[in-house]
Amino acid sequence: MAQLLREFYELCEGGVCQDLLTEAEKTAVRENNAMFITGKLQEGDTVNGNMRKYPAEIMEREVKKYAEMVKDNRALGELDHPDSSIINLANVSHMVIDIWMDGPSVMGKCKVLDTPSGQILRSLVDAGVKIGISSRGMGSVSEQQGMTIVEDDFQLICFDIVSEPSTPGAFMGLSENKLMNEQVLKNNKVLNLLNEIVGD
Repeated sequence: MAQLLREFYELCEGGVCQDLLTEAEKTAVRENNAMFITGKLQEGDTVNGNMRKYPAEIMEREVKKYAEMVKDNRALGELDHPDSSIINLANVSHMVIDIWMDGPSVMGKCKVLDTPSGQILRSLVDAGVKIGISSRGMGSVSEQQGMTIVEDDFQLICFDIVSEPSTPGAFMGLSENKLMNEQVLKNNKVLNLLNEIVGD
């Protein structure tokens, strides 16, 4: 019988995954105050904190399907983890803008949206709160050798922002915005000092 399966992951070790942003995205951060969160979304072939194992081949299949939603700008996620298989648009905080497999790891990039939940997410990140990501999907499970194996009927629904991931390495990298703003402030200080020395 299919059931709602929710998994929690830490996106990036230490919370910083700067190397995943394109130059255009970095420009959007600098010039438009955009915020992106990047890192590991889920892990295949590994027993997670919920004692479930997602076979990598099932994750690969679901990532291919989910990539179509990403392409159509429909890959939305919520702030916190509801007990429903339906995405509530009133609670949407982010949109997945890229997803790919890196070995057994599902990697991704999310854009924080200017919605009420997105603004809460931005405030949490700006305050230094370490956040995680959680997959939400429907599927059956079976018990094998003391662990729960996710079956072939699994369907990935979305990725939600959460406070407690169940998989190591699934805390989201949200510091890009802060790091870039700190660099701009440093650059401005240097320019101001040079202007004082050289004169206007």
